[in-house]
Amino acid sequence: MRRSRLSLLVALVSLFSAAVAANAARVGDPAPDFNGVDSQGRPQNLASYRGKFVVLEWTNNGCPYTQKHYESGNMQSLQKEWTGKGVVWLTMLSSAPGEQGFMTPAQENQYIAREHAAPTAAILDSHGAIGHEYDAKTTPHMFIIDPSGRLIYEGAIDDHATPNPSDIKQSKNYVSDALRESMGGKQVTTSYTRPYGCSIKYAD
Repeated sequence: MRRSRLSLLVALVSLFSAAVAANAARVGDPAPDFNGVDSQGRPQNLASYRGKFVVLEWTNNGCPYTQKHYESGNMQSLQKEWTGKGVVWLTMLSSAPGEQGFMTPAQENQYIAREHAAPTAAILDSHGAIGHEYDAKTTPHMFIIDPSGRLIYEGAIDDHATPNPSDIKQSKNYVSDALRESMGGKQVTTSYTRPYGCSIKYAD
């Protein structure tokens, strides 16, 4: 009896996960709106940034692939470059309490200051609702939304799926390329790539 209940629970969880993935954001579709709270305690929602390019960056500071881009200064450089051009950059933390990458607001603010990071905001999504809505899988996992609210890029930050910082200089940065093309009125050449990194440590 106990085994049959466990099997039923596993089946229900699998069906729920499949349903979430089926309804997740896809390139070319309107990006799902979301409501969250950032590390400064401010409410954040995608609708308030309509009319601007928005980058969503899923992160986990304990992940070697995330560390590759932060300890080298690459992620901070991208944040500063693109927010300086009017792009909204939202860092997303979907690690559950007790899992690698979970941060309290104070811890995240200290991390941002220590790393000299420059996102527009860091949204704490410990319940995983936003992450599941976008079917975010890895850290990093990058999404770009255009001013009309349409998702124009999803996937890896670049084309070197390693935790080695020495790869960065020779990497093709998909995020920068997509932003340059779209801001220049062109079609995004590479709109989807397979994300790489550590799996997001969701609560479920």
